[in-house]
Amino acid sequence: MKKILLTKVSLIIASLLALMSFSIPSYAALNAGVSAGFTGLQTDALALVDLAWPVVIAVTVAFIIIGLFKKVANKAV
Repeated sequence: MKKILLTKVSLIIASLLALMSFSIPSYAALNAGVSAGFTGLQTDALALVDLAWPVVIAVTVAFIIIGLFKKVANKAV
């Protein structure tokens, strides 16, 4: 009984996923305002990522230097 119920549930889920995959292209066309808004948002996000990279690199290098300093300090004692 459990196996039949599991099979039916799997069939229903597969059918729903197939229907959703067919309906996705209908939402593909956005109006110009929404498209421009998302383009602006993407541009701003990429600018923030570009600003963050120097900080990430500096923090990573600092942790590496601190780790090396700890190793040298422990060997000296």
